Amino acid sequence: MAMLSILEYPDPRLRARAQPVTQFDQALGKLVDDMLETMYAAPGIGLAATQVNVPKQVLVIDVSEERNRPLVFVNPEIVSREGVAKTEEGCLSVPGVFDEVERAAKVRVRARHLDGEVFEQDLEGPLAVCLQHEMDHLDGKLFVDYLSDLKRERIRKKLEKDRKEKSAGRRPAAAQSARAS
Repeated sequence: MAMLSILEYPDPRLRARAQPVTQFDQALGKLVDDMLETMYAAPGIGLAATQVNVPKQVLVIDVSEERNRPLVFVNPEIVSREGVAKTEEGCLSVPGVFDEVERAAKVRVRARHLDGEVFEQDLEGPLAVCLQHEMDHLDGKLFVDYLSDLKRERIRKKLEKDRKEKSAGRRPAAAQSARAS
């Protein structure tokens, strides 16, 4: 397995639309293994292939407390939605940023397993929210797109400033102020 680099907002590659997977082979299994390793190390609860610059419709999720129940969805599509949930979300591609987003409370998803077999599954709670968040990535959409233009611009500027400070060998301002409190 290998750690993959996670693209960060506003990288334009995050806006790429993922293509359906057509080959269910060993390379797909390796991609999923690498994505899981990367997600767990980050640490995160979900990761879409587009976040690691692979424009394929693949996502991995594990919302379990023990971090031992990974789920894999290949070519996922939501076939039904129910209710409304407003929850705080974060994203590995938008590090250190959290905000409330409104999504469906329950979803039914149709996807494929690593062997190509089609399955359907009903999801609710954090798992339903995470799936919708990750599926947005497959369409080139980020959770910050649900926020106001002003908030999104502030986030972009903050992340760019943090990256510049990090490349200059300094701790990002956010980390310094967190340490001071």
